[in-house]
Amino acid sequence: MFGLIAKLFVWWKDATPGTFLTLRMRGAKQVGSDEYGNRYFEESGVTGPDGQGQKRRWVIYKGYADASRVPSDWHGWLHHTFDELPTDTPLARQAWEKDHHPNLTGTVHAYRPTGSLAVGDRRQSTTGDYQAWSPDEA
Repeated sequence: MFGLIAKLFVWWKDATPGTFLTLRMRGAKQVGSDEYGNRYFEESGVTGPDGQGQKRRWVIYKGYADASRVPSDWHGWLHHTFDELPTDTPLARQAWEKDHHPNLTGTVHAYRPTGSLAVGDRRQSTTGDYQAWSPDEA
């Protein structure tokens, strides 16, 4: 019972009932998932005038909906850059690529440099090369 209530009101944790209804009505099928647990769907028919468009593709996030948690190969598939599924032809990981780190802005773990109002420290004194402007000196 609680799971049903959570599905109705906690939209940021999973897909809404409207999303599931849309997936069902369009005949979308799950085509894969990634290492974060996100699930990927593709509709059965094509959209657009006279059926000349492309198949719509969706992602349903596991947990909090954070678009930066979509890996680059799945992102390319979602945006029709790649036609093949990443499960069939995965992209080679580059040496410079790093693991995902969530955006911590707005959380207690956000970066706060010295002098930030959120830290509450006293700001560093300025050096001699700075002179504050005053309207009286104009």
